[in-house]
Amino acid sequence: MEITSTTAFISSLVTIAIAWMLMSVVNWVWLKPKKLEKWLRQQGFSGNSYRLFHGDMKDMSEMRKQAKPINLSDSYVHNIVPRILPFQHHINTIYGKKSFIWNGPIPNINIADPNMIREILFKHEIFQKPKATSVGKLIVSGMLAYEGEKWLKVRKIANPAFHQHKLKDMFPSIYWSCNEMISKWKILVSKENHHELDVWPYIQTFTADVISRTAFGSSYEDGRKIFELIRQQINNLTESIQFFFIPGWRFLPTATNRRMRSNYNETRALIKGIIHKKEEAIKLGEAGANDDLLGMLIKSNNREIEEHGKKETGMSLEEVIEECKLFYLAGQETTGSLLIWTMVLLCMHPRWQEHAREEVFHVFGNDKPKFDDLNHLKVINKILHETLRLYSSATILTRTCYREIKLGEINIRPGILLSLPIIMVHHDHEYWGDDADEFNPDRFSEGVSKASKNNEVSFFPFGGGPRICIGQNFALMEAKLALIMILQNFSFELSPAYVHAPTRDITVHPQYGARLILHNI
Repeated sequence: MEITSTTAFISSLVTIAIAWMLMSVVNWVWLKPKKLEKWLRQQGFSGNSYRLFHGDMKDMSEMRKQAKPINLSDSYVHNIVPRILPFQHHINTIYGKKSFIWNGPIPNINIADPNMIREILFKHEIFQKPKATSVGKLIVSGMLAYEGEKWLKVRKIANPAFHQHKLKDMFPSIYWSCNEMISKWKILVSKENHHELDVWPYIQTFTADVISRTAFGSSYEDGRKIFELIRQQINNLTESIQFFFIPGWRFLPTATNRRMRSNYNETRALIKGIIHKKEEAIKLGEAGANDDLLGMLIKSNNREIEEHGKKETGMSLEEVIEECKLFYLAGQETTGSLLIWTMVLLCMHPRWQEHAREEVFHVFGNDKPKFDDLNHLKVINKILHETLRLYSSATILTRTCYREIKLGEINIRPGILLSLPIIMVHHDHEYWGDDADEFNPDRFSEGVSKASKNNEVSFFPFGGGPRICIGQNFALMEAKLALIMILQNFSFELSPAYVHAPTRDITVHPQYGARLILHNI
């Protein structure tokens, strides 16, 4: 009798547990999304009706696949939004700026008002980064994904490495990396005084070499394997993104999942080895051990621990590893994107290429560029800013909040994502005028704050507020130096084989490369 009662009790518990789990799933994939949809429409937002489970994800994926290259003769050749964010552009065209899309069962509202964007970016403790998915963490997390005390700690420890005098110390390393690329191009061009080539792989190698030297004191060859693994992870992520909202998908032994886990472990082991070597070099007092970003990070971390007498106040080994991965990824991708689109734009607009070259020779002549003279470059600054506006490396910032809050005239509920579409705001005629889709560096003649029709956040390629990209000055310095050296040595034009097809990955890059014709100066 007792056994029967116990069996019945256990059976009841199992039934209740199964019912609870089923109800939780139903709530997650249907009841909650429909409730949020009703609330959003009451707030004045418009969008597609929620579709079970995948929402708009399939349509987003399909539109990206159907994107076609942009005709170079098109008067709106720089209006890349329909190609970079085709689904978001489609939804905005149908429903207007106050619209939403479905990332699976999660609604994502469009925030394109600069006043609201400013409030979101500056109130970072309220509007936070969404929690990284387990799949996303297999690529990189670090300061980019941290929140609260953890973010404050890591930002404080990493910040000294990006001070102006530290950037000046890294300047020679960037010069030598660029000089290697220039030397390769000179050999190719020397035969006939011109040469056609795809410059994109060279730019990628250059930016990879820079981050290897400045972050870890090694050459690109030493970091090649790590770069390859991170690139593979990005490709794996792109392949699997449509499955993100399937419960338990990440645990399935698919080929992609196995590759991602294997790459993650191998990358982590390689970086761990670099860290241990650096720590040993610092202990032995080797010359230059503290001169790169990793050395400065370890030194700053040790100082933080010593000052407070608690290991918890410093970064753990895992946190240092994640920052190193972030150095590799962000350090290469952002500058590479900026530099390649600057070259393409200067091919399309040769008058500005000549203006930039005239300024470079006026300031530097044929001499080796000096760090302190970079501030004298007005035309170059305008060109880089206009490139960042039209072809912003990052396309969207996403935020969420974990309690109900008022933003402008709308109430925001937990469970809703906020999308800050950088590239759409950068191309908005309301803020940039009728020539918003044209290349016009002169709009930045009086600085960033006066470039648009308002003084709010209409230009934010590196984010904004307290969480603005810590490496923005590093990226701009690197791009500026590389552009100076390229202009000193070559003129360049688009090859007839060039295909204008900006595409969105981690950053915006040329889908089919960038075939240019280089000429000796």
